[in-house]
Amino acid sequence: MPTYTRLPVSFERGEGPWLWDSEGDRYFDAISGIAVCSIGHANPQVAEAISEQASRLVHTSNLYGIPTQQRLADKLTHLAGMQQVFFGNSGAEANEAAIKIARLYGHKKGISNPAIIVAEGSFHGRTLATLSATGNPKVQDGFTPLLEGFVRVPYDDIDAIEAAARNNPNIVAVLFEPVQGEGGVNIPGRDFLSKLRAICDQNDWLMMLDEVQTGMCRTGEWFAFQHSDITPDVMTLAKALGNGVPIGACLTHGKATGIMGAGNHGSTFGGNPLVCRAALAVIDVMTQSDAKQCAKQGSQRIVDGLQAELAALAGVVDIRHHGMMIGIQLDRPCTELIQQALAQKLLINVTAGHVIRLLPVLLLSDREIEQLVTGVSALVKSFLR
Repeated sequence: MPTYTRLPVSFERGEGPWLWDSEGDRYFDAISGIAVCSIGHANPQVAEAISEQASRLVHTSNLYGIPTQQRLADKLTHLAGMQQVFFGNSGAEANEAAIKIARLYGHKKGISNPAIIVAEGSFHGRTLATLSATGNPKVQDGFTPLLEGFVRVPYDDIDAIEAAARNNPNIVAVLFEPVQGEGGVNIPGRDFLSKLRAICDQNDWLMMLDEVQTGMCRTGEWFAFQHSDITPDVMTLAKALGNGVPIGACLTHGKATGIMGAGNHGSTFGGNPLVCRAALAVIDVMTQSDAKQCAKQGSQRIVDGLQAELAALAGVVDIRHHGMMIGIQLDRPCTELIQQALAQKLLINVTAGHVIRLLPVLLLSDREIEQLVTGVSALVKSFLR
């Protein structure tokens, strides 16, 4: 089905931040498969783990114990300071699990129509429930009636959340991205998550964070919430967790733990031996390479370079970042830059119509950082000329 507007290129192999197309031409992937291949394409340790596991056992179903799944759950809960995990196959599935946890939580409190606060400009997936939670009318168009039970507020607006608390007794949870990726690399105030945690505690709500894009060292910590002094009740992961192998995870802590019981949720493929082995290898590589520090230092060098080249240009509104989530906001629509960058053998993304989004591989050499800054700067200068 023609559900994608594909660019006129096909890739056959990759290595680190590089991809080679079917003609043998090399491209710099500055979006790493949309924040997925964070430790690089064809990472040898991950490839070896997948190959070894595939030769032993790929699937048994969740009717039986899966040792690699338990090992991965132990790793993730330790890294996040959380308690339980449900494994699915994608970020949307992880967010579906979070929404179901919130509804069960509400029903157990005697609330027959539980509601979840979500943000304008958010993106949580394309299933019917996650589409309903998403704050983008464009992607919702044609799919009404949407699921009820979501209260929408502006992003990074504590006053609006407090007003919703006063006006709607059915609210049981909030679902926010620590940084809005699809919405334009929108970064909230430094105390936003701490204030949100306090409001959730005051109202006995679940604090649910969608870290599908921000998680796994992307922002310079294992998870973006770790830049604050809080722990969410529910956190969702996917994307970089498998470095390209489809896996999603929904983690719980505190009062969100134990809400799901046998028969409440399930997945045929979720958390199978193959994907969990891949994710364990990803965590090992990120730990050994100190991916958190690489994201902090590399992103600062990229942004410093972009600032030096572009900040004074008329037409550049803002250059912002949270770790390796980088947004260059222009004063005009710039989606045509995607094709122009492709012609220069550079893969970028434009979101919210006027924000160039960069999601590079976390493990970049100095030379690769320089190449990225030079390529993006030349592209923007030519566009704004």
